[in-house]
Amino acid sequence: MKYSVLLSDRMHSAGVELLANKCDILYSNSIEEFVSLSKNVDAIILIRKGEAFRKTIDGAEKLKVIAKHGVGLDKIDLKYAEEKEIPVVYTPDSNSIGVAEHFVTLCLMCAKKMHKSDMVLRKGKWKNDPFDFLGSEIHGKNLGILGFGRIGRQIAKICQKGFDMKIYYYDINIKEDYVGEYDARKLDLEELARVSDFISINLPLNDSTRAIVNSKFLEKMKRDAYIINVARGPIWKEIDIYNALKNNWIAGAASDVFEQEPTPENNLLFSLENFIATPHNAAHTEESMKKASIMLANDILAIFEGRKPINIVPKYMY
Repeated sequence: MKYSVLLSDRMHSAGVELLANKCDILYSNSIEEFVSLSKNVDAIILIRKGEAFRKTIDGAEKLKVIAKHGVGLDKIDLKYAEEKEIPVVYTPDSNSIGVAEHFVTLCLMCAKKMHKSDMVLRKGKWKNDPFDFLGSEIHGKNLGILGFGRIGRQIAKICQKGFDMKIYYYDINIKEDYVGEYDARKLDLEELARVSDFISINLPLNDSTRAIVNSKFLEKMKRDAYIINVARGPIWKEIDIYNALKNNWIAGAASDVFEQEPTPENNLLFSLENFIATPHNAAHTEESMKKASIMLANDILAIFEGRKPINIVPKYMY
C-alpha cells in the first residue's frame, strides 16, 4: 500500500527523498488548497502555511499523523487531535543552534549599532567619529531568557561560554535554578525585566504567554537594554514595543517574528532606526532544514509501519 503525504511548503530534499520511496508526495500553494487536499491524504506536514485546526482535522478522514516542521505548535489543535486519536510529531532540537545563532547575531547588531551605521554608509556618509555610533559590548552583561527550553538553553550556552554573560531566565515549567552547565538563575518576570541588559524571547505561544511582553514589562526594563524576539510575534505587543522604542524606554529591539505574517511594509516598527527585523528565517539553515526533514520523514514512516515515533509531542504541551 502506498501512502500519501501533503506538504504545506517546500521541504529539504533529504526528507522528501525518504518519503518518496514509499509515499506519494503532494504540495499545496495556499492555505485553502492545503485544507482541501488534506481531505484525502494519510499525513500532513505543516511547514509555514499549513494549519491543523478542528475543521481541517474533521475533513481529513484518512489522516493518520500530523507533522510539524519545527517546534511551534500554535497552528495545531493538539487537544482535538488527541481526541481524534491522531498523533502529532514535531522536530525538537532540529533548529536550536540555528535560532540561537540568529539571536546572537541580532544581539550583536543591536549592541554595535550595525543597522544604523550600515544605513548611513549606504547613503554615502562616512561617519567614523567614535561617538557617532557608540556601541556597547555584550561581554559580561546580564542576559534574561524568557523560556528556558532547548533554544533558550542553547542561547545560554553560547552567551555564557563565548561572552561570559550572566544568565537569568523565566520559565514556569522549571522550578529550580538551572545550575550546572549554565549556572542560570530563575527570576520572576518583573525581576528579569529589571536586571537584564539583553532579553531573548523564546517562549511557546499559548494563552498564558500571549502579549506577556507589554508596556508594563517594558517600563521595568533598563533604559539601555535591548529585547529580541525569536519565538512568536504575538508574545509581545507590537504597539507597546513601538511606543517603548519611540519614547526611549529601552535602547533597541529586534525581531524575527511578527503579530501578522507576512507583516505589512507599513509596519510602524520599520520606521524606527533602533529596530532590526528579519522575516521569520532564524531556523533557515542548511543544517536545521535537513535535520528537521529527516526527523519528520522517519517518524511519519514509523507510524505508517506501526512503529513508535521518536518525536511525538509530549502531553504536557497540549
